[in-house]
Amino acid sequence: MGLSPTLLVYALVCVHLGVSQHFFRLRPLPSEHLPVPDLKEDPDPEYDPREQDLAEKPLRKKLGSHFDPNFMAISAPLPVNLTSPDGQWKPPGHMPNEIKKLDLTETPYGKRLKVGKKARRKFLQLLWTYTYCPVVYTWKDLGVRFWPRYIKEGNCSSERSCSFPEGMSCKPVKSISKTFLRWYCQGFLRQKYCTWIQVQYPIISECKCSC
Repeated sequence: MGLSPTLLVYALVCVHLGVSQHFFRLRPLPSEHLPVPDLKEDPDPEYDPREQDLAEKPLRKKLGSHFDPNFMAISAPLPVNLTSPDGQWKPPGHMPNEIKKLDLTETPYGKRLKVGKKARRKFLQLLWTYTYCPVVYTWKDLGVRFWPRYIKEGNCSSERSCSFPEGMSCKPVKSISKTFLRWYCQGFLRQKYCTWIQVQYPIISECKCSC
C-alpha cells in the first residue's frame, strides 16, 4: 500500500531531521487530512537561518527547477481567491457526464414527466454549479525556516453542502507535491550545524462532492 501524500511528507521530514530533534515537531493529526497541519516548532531564534543564509541566488540554485512561482513566493504576495466578481462559483470546462446524462423525466411512481430542452439545460446547469467543488487557494506563511517562505495552499470550500438534499460536502480527492527548502539544524546552540535540505509539501489540487 502506498503512502498518502501527507504521510509521505511526514516521513521525508522525519528521515531528514530525525524524530528526536527537539525543535521540529508536527501536530498529531491523522495523515489523510489535507491541507498539511501547521508545524509546531521551538521559537528559539537560535535555530532560525541568519541573513546570509537567506541570500536568494544560492537558494534558487539549490532549489533548481523545483521553484514554481505559481505556488511559491519569496516575499508576501497579494491575497488570491477563486470567486467571480458577483461572488458565485463558475465551473470550468465541460459538464460532467453523470450530470449531463441525468433522466429528469422519470419519477419514483413510474410516471414520466415532460421536460423541455431549455428547462432541462437550465436545471442541469444549476445542478452542476451547485455541486461543483472548486479548490480555494490562499497564500500561507510557512515561516523563516522554509524557503520560499510562502506557499499557495489549496482548500475545499466548506461554506455549504454541495448536494441535493443536503448532507454531502466538498472533500479533497487529488493532491500535488511541491519541493521546498527546509532549514535543518543538528546539535545544540554553539555546537549545532545547520543547512538547507529539500522537503516535499503536498497541496490539494482537486475537490469533489462526497459523503
